[in-house]
Amino acid sequence: MSAITNHEGRFAAHGGLELYYQSWTPQEAPTRGVVVIVHGIGEHSSAYRNVVERLAPAGFTLYGFDLRGHGRSPGQRAFINSWDDYRQDLRAFMRFVQAQQPAQPLFLLGHSMGGIIVLDYTLRYPEDLRGVIAIAPAIGQIGISPVLMTIARFLSRVRPTFSMKSGLDAAAISRDPQVVAAYKADPLVHDVGTARLAAEVERTVAWIQAHAADLRVPLLIQHGQADRIAQPDGSRRFIDNVTEPDKELHEYPGAFHQVHNDLGHEAAIADLLAWLERHLAPRSAG
Repeated sequence: MSAITNHEGRFAAHGGLELYYQSWTPQEAPTRGVVVIVHGIGEHSSAYRNVVERLAPAGFTLYGFDLRGHGRSPGQRAFINSWDDYRQDLRAFMRFVQAQQPAQPLFLLGHSMGGIIVLDYTLRYPEDLRGVIAIAPAIGQIGISPVLMTIARFLSRVRPTFSMKSGLDAAAISRDPQVVAAYKADPLVHDVGTARLAAEVERTVAWIQAHAADLRVPLLIQHGQADRIAQPDGSRRFIDNVTEPDKELHEYPGAFHQVHNDLGHEAAIADLLAWLERHLAPRSAG
């Protein structure tokens, strides 16, 4: 990526676990804002090249980390003891980023399960956030069979570390066959879930939907109308119940789950950049 500095490292997360992270800093423009990216299940922080290549030259420094049990980070694949593992990992990372980028406008962006993570986080820790972006958040109907979910609920109580195939259809991530092929060939991508994670996702999504009216920061949701992995009904329901007046839902006809990597992703990323630009200045007290 020309004119962008990519840095890799580790940071101390919840419980002392050392998680992998990376940052992308513009070389030819001063940093005007910081965007922290949280990836989806089975993925990792390198899946946002299109976002990075558009936002960094516009003056945004971006940070992303590999969730525990994902990518280059340690831990059993897709296992957490409770959702608080993800929540506190993100809180530690946000503090780490703020120490490196003091006084910069700070935004959170999450995709799919990362959308669940950032919405849960923002509802609990809204301070210092200029805004939150959720791309295809998995807060509605998801592409996992009800039978698997029933099994997962039971096993979460008796054998929480039990692993199973997630059953997600890789072909549903994007209409671009090259994106799908790269996803399938990526050695850092996995297609497993655990019983405890499935149960915690279900519980956390219910909590988020029940507390939508408590959101107190500007919100942007972007969702493909043809998303079969995380159907857009959850985004519509959530934003309908958000009472924060600064809220936007952008739906993209025909788009699949990875709106940022789909055919026509340029329009979605342009919308994202325009929203970020509008929210760089702090809100007036009135």
